[in-house]
Amino acid sequence: MAGFRSLARQVRDPGCDLALRRYSLRKCLEKFAPYGHRATWDHLCSRAGFGPEDRSPDPVRLVAALEELEEARSVWLAYETDFTERRRKEKHDGLRRPGSVDDWHRLTWGGFGVAWCDDPRIHPGEALAEVLRRLIAALEREPGSGCPVCEGDRLIWRYGLDHEPSSGPVCTECGILVPRPVLTARALEYARRERLLMSA
Repeated sequence: MAGFRSLARQVRDPGCDLALRRYSLRKCLEKFAPYGHRATWDHLCSRAGFGPEDRSPDPVRLVAALEELEEARSVWLAYETDFTERRRKEKHDGLRRPGSVDDWHRLTWGGFGVAWCDDPRIHPGEALAEVLRRLIAALEREPGSGCPVCEGDRLIWRYGLDHEPSSGPVCTECGILVPRPVLTARALEYARRERLLMSA
C-alpha cells in the first residue's frame, strides 16, 4: 500500500494519467483527513476550484489541493512529534496517567478526524493548516467556552456521529466536532442543554 508521499508524487507527476492523479489525491485522504474523508475532500475541492465529482480537473488545481493538504499534514506531524516528546518526558518524571487531551489525542493519531465534520458539506472555510494551528493552540491552553476554530459560541451536543467519539459538542457555525478537552465543563453542559432545548 502506497504511503502519503508516494501518492503525493503521483498527484504531481505530469506523466501520470489525470484520472490516476485525481485518484491518488483521494487516496492521500486515507492517510490524512482532518475533517474526515468526505468533508476534507469537499473542502479541498471547493478551495482549489474543482467539483468533488469532476473526473478530469485541471492538474494545477489538483496540485493546489495537494499543497494545502501537505501544509496541514506538516503542521499536524510537528504537533504529534511535540506531543510524543512531552509524554516521554512526563513518563520519565513519573506522570504515568494520561490526561483528557491525551485520551482525545489517542483517537486522532495520524490526523484522521482531528476536526471531524459529520456533514461533509459543512466545514471551516479557512486553509486546513490554519484550522489545525487554531485547534492545537486551544489544546495547549486552558479550556474555553467556544469553538477554537471559528470562535463560534453556539455548540450543540450531537449523538450518532460517524466518528469516535460518536457524540459530542458540534459547532453550529463551522461544523466541527469540538474536542472536549478544549471546553470548560460549563460549555459542555450548555451544549447538552442546547440539545434538550432544540428537541423540546
